[in-house]
Amino acid sequence: MARYFIRRVLSLIPTLFVIVTLSFFLIRLAPGGPFAREKAVPEIILQNLLKRYHMDEPLWNQYVRYLGDVVRWDFGPSFRYRDLTVNEMIDSGLPISMLLGVTSLVMAVVSGVAVGIVSALKQNKWPDYVAVSLAVIGISVPLFVLGPILQLFVGLRWKILPMGQWISTHGWKAIILPALTLSFPYFAYIARLSRASILEVLRSDYIRTARAKGLKESVVVWKHVLKGALLPVVTYLGPAFSGIVVGSVVVETVFLIPGIGRPFVQSAINRDYTLIMGEVVVYSVILVVANLLVDIIYGFLDPRISYK
Repeated sequence: MARYFIRRVLSLIPTLFVIVTLSFFLIRLAPGGPFAREKAVPEIILQNLLKRYHMDEPLWNQYVRYLGDVVRWDFGPSFRYRDLTVNEMIDSGLPISMLLGVTSLVMAVVSGVAVGIVSALKQNKWPDYVAVSLAVIGISVPLFVLGPILQLFVGLRWKILPMGQWISTHGWKAIILPALTLSFPYFAYIARLSRASILEVLRSDYIRTARAKGLKESVVVWKHVLKGALLPVVTYLGPAFSGIVVGSVVVETVFLIPGIGRPFVQSAINRDYTLIMGEVVVYSVILVVANLLVDIIYGFLDPRISYK
């Protein structure tokens, strides 16, 4: 196990190297630049700006310089937010996005697996139809529609939960509504995965054997069925965790959350190279680490998996 873990950690280095390299050169190939304006910048000012940010150097020199900065975890200054460095922006916004993402994913996993269990055990009955309908709604309705609807009814009309503010103003209640909004499509996918996987496991020979031994249905479900049925869900959690953090930009905009999603989108519009690269690296690290954790959890869920 330890050797497998070390090998996987070491394999992350070339993966991140390829991501940084491709991102660096693809961004430079995109039309426009960080200093492009509707009104042309005077040549002497443009040259001073390029010199200040080392963009007057050959592209290869810029690339080598940036690799050295990434190794030191220094993403440099932002081209548009002149008073802030990229590290400062990530340090202030990423914990908020991570808190929102982790809360949303926990809500999605708990509710999705629970609904999947009920749907599978009550197949072709009204709980199954309700669960499938919720899953279809969660997949079909976009977040920019669901968020305002929840704000209108839960926040404005019924006044159950606060809206449009973050924890500093309304405490922990402020996270429930945006987390519920963000978790809904992931809840839908997890519910469908859980239902399909549980139905497949319920038809397995070892489940029939467990029932033939006279075990209680609750023991069969919790001890035997779920352990095998959760593997597809765990597989989905790796990219889902990265996606739920990266994809929170709509929810952050609707609920005025000071996370990192909105600056990321704005950096792409502004051609803010350093901010784009910084967030790409951070999101890539989140994704590869999440996938590593998923592979490790596999071994605890399925004893047939060995790490050699």
